[in-house]
Amino acid sequence: MKRLLFTIFLAMTIVSCKTDFTAQEREVIHAGDREIMYVLSIAEPEDSLQLREVCLPVSERMLQGEDYATLRRRMLATVQDPENEGVGIAAPQVGVLRRMVAVQRFDKEGEPFEFFLNPEIVERIGEKQSGGEGCLSVPEIRGDVERWQKIRLRYHDEQFAEREEIIEGFTAVIFQHELDHLDGRLFIDYIE
Repeated sequence: MKRLLFTIFLAMTIVSCKTDFTAQEREVIHAGDREIMYVLSIAEPEDSLQLREVCLPVSERMLQGEDYATLRRRMLATVQDPENEGVGIAAPQVGVLRRMVAVQRFDKEGEPFEFFLNPEIVERIGEKQSGGEGCLSVPEIRGDVERWQKIRLRYHDEQFAEREEIIEGFTAVIFQHELDHLDGRLFIDYIE
């Protein structure tokens, strides 16, 4: 009987870790006394290893709690920090290995930041074009990278509804850069 109860407890713990933020992720989400989060950098060996990790999916259950709301708010504050401003940020850049990105939508009026959960590029359309890139996690390095100018993106929105849309131009480039972070790739891997 003890063995059966232990097996059930272990199974529930494993399932819970996949559908909820882990204790370590919650610690990162709530760390510090500022809204701006620490951004992992390739200049730090431990950070560099973490930036090369493949991320886990975000579950619908994760969206229900305060952890997600705090992570969302703090990621947005971090990418919009006037001292280190960006046009996109991925959760692994702030130490949360989940498939979540915020992207500034230059293709929409007002150029808002929007959040995308479990995003994936399902189609690359047309041709690639070379353009300059930088990254909050790769300080003081810029380089030219070839990216598709049009992509079809599938993702979950913040109500966890599945969506699909075609994105073009600079915004498509941002998505490709941020989605690379979710699979442990950095723009410097592609510098021409």
